[in-house]
Amino acid sequence: MSGGSYYVPASSKWPALGSLAVGTMMVGIGTMLVHGSGSLVMLVGLVAVLTVMWMWFRDVVRESRGGLYDAQMDRSFRWGMGWFIFSEVMFFAAFFGSLFYVRTFAVPWLDGEGAKGVTALLWPDFTASWPLMNPPGSDISGPHEAVSPWQLPLVNTLFLVTSSITLTIAHEALKEGYRLTARNWLIGTLLLGVCFLLVQGFEYHEAYTHYGITLEAGIYGSTFFLMTGFHGLHVTVGAITLAVILSRVIKGHFTRDNHFAFEAAAWYWHFVDVVWIGLFLFVYVF
Repeated sequence: MSGGSYYVPASSKWPALGSLAVGTMMVGIGTMLVHGSGSLVMLVGLVAVLTVMWMWFRDVVRESRGGLYDAQMDRSFRWGMGWFIFSEVMFFAAFFGSLFYVRTFAVPWLDGEGAKGVTALLWPDFTASWPLMNPPGSDISGPHEAVSPWQLPLVNTLFLVTSSITLTIAHEALKEGYRLTARNWLIGTLLLGVCFLLVQGFEYHEAYTHYGITLEAGIYGSTFFLMTGFHGLHVTVGAITLAVILSRVIKGHFTRDNHFAFEAAAWYWHFVDVVWIGLFLFVYVF
């Protein structure tokens, strides 16, 4: 590079360890879902993921505070975060695609509609509907009632939409040099995220105990928990990231012109909010 040096980060073990940690956690989750065991493996993986996140954040913060990053590294971070969010878009696109396929094709086929309506011969008494309250197989018991979108899901939507607004205010305050204002609005954002998780936990309890919506309650139950559960996991990761950013704001790490870590966390949080709006519309409302 002309006018400066090209910084090459030191060899890092965190990407490999992070992959192993996430893999361990997912093996544990999968074992729990299929066999009802594996909670210890899942817990070990979760602790490992949190540990890797902490140590990786620590190293990056130290490098940044040590003045090792330049404009080239800033561009690299931006491209890296952009591609990461793109991969997350594809991750959730697969879930939305599966929901679309089930509702538009698979369920109507079982009722005799469409090009593959011959599959109605499998369960001739089946009637297609969504949410699917009466699965075709007699060995599967469907839910008693669907989750109303105008109660807890609407509250959570208001929480996340408001959190995007408060985070934007905090970002603008930081760019203007109002660190105290940025801190306060960031605390508000984090509290709204925590409220979202608490409400979702209560909603899950209601779904299991009162509505009969479980992972075994047919395709509606499985898609409901798969999509909202993974989104809740992303909210948790986003909240942890915002907590780290908040601690750095309090310590005075950021300046008006040098605060990409804050921006990256904001990008991720806004992405999670947009995904929730899609979930609210297509999982709860329509």
